Amino acid sequence: MASEIVQMVLIASTLVFALMTAGLDNILYSALSLGGMCICLGGLFWTMHAPYVAIFQLLIYGGAIVVLFVSVIMFVRSELNE
Repeated sequence: MASEIVQMVLIASTLVFALMTAGLDNILYSALSLGGMCICLGGLFWTMHAPYVAIFQLLIYGGAIVVLFVSVIMFVRSELNE
């Protein structure tokens, strides 16, 4: 019962973060929302007893890809200001 509630909360928060990623005007906030969505999705994989997929989701998508997006956004913004 408790795992079902956790899964429902993770599904709802994944959907909220996905909508925020697509709907926000600020691209930096969209990238951070993408990170939140990836973290919630990793937690969802963990609750479905797929720990390897959850770890890869958190490390690759939740970590590396979001850091890459944020660094590119910051680099492009600093170039545009010059």
